[in-house]
Amino acid sequence: MIPQDRHVPERLFLARHGQTSWNLEHRLQGQLDSPLTTEGVRQAKAIAEHLANSDITVVCTSPLGRALRTAAIIAERLDVELVEVEDLAEVHHGEMAGLTWEEIDVRYPEARADRAANRYGWGFPGGESYAQARARARRALSVCGWAASGVPLLVSHEMIGRMLRAELRGLDASSALALRHPHDVVFEIENGSERIR
Repeated sequence: MIPQDRHVPERLFLARHGQTSWNLEHRLQGQLDSPLTTEGVRQAKAIAEHLANSDITVVCTSPLGRALRTAAIIAERLDVELVEVEDLAEVHHGEMAGLTWEEIDVRYPEARADRAANRYGWGFPGGESYAQARARARRALSVCGWAASGVPLLVSHEMIGRMLRAELRGLDASSALALRHPHDVVFEIENGSERIR
């Protein structure tokens, strides 16, 4: 669980950015970017409407374009402040960013097996591992805690989102890596307990 000396919100909401062009192409984005699709914009607007009567006081977002656009749509609808938090950026995919797994299999033929052997500790070449990203997730939660005078909404990505949820819920690596976060789902997490909002 989260140490009590860190300023982490007891309650928060967590959303993933809307669907992007590269999501449709099954292309790894990492810290590169691709635009939201029409469906992705619709998802962001739907989340905004869904949360319109919540008690969210600030939206903390990854600085990457797909999350920032999603967060801006939500923050405008909720009429709350938007705060960019660098550590909410997606896991860094290094040299593999922008590639499909089929392309990765050609360029890095051992990568899939190496990753399967230690998915938590394996790092993308020139990028980072889940283990390294979990340290960023801890920092991001603290920053969002300090940024919020009430309940924050965090808008981020699926992979770093697993680490955020692991920190908030006290999950081990295996449990964290099994988590999924569809584009149109918002989680409410309070004192280590999670529910779909």
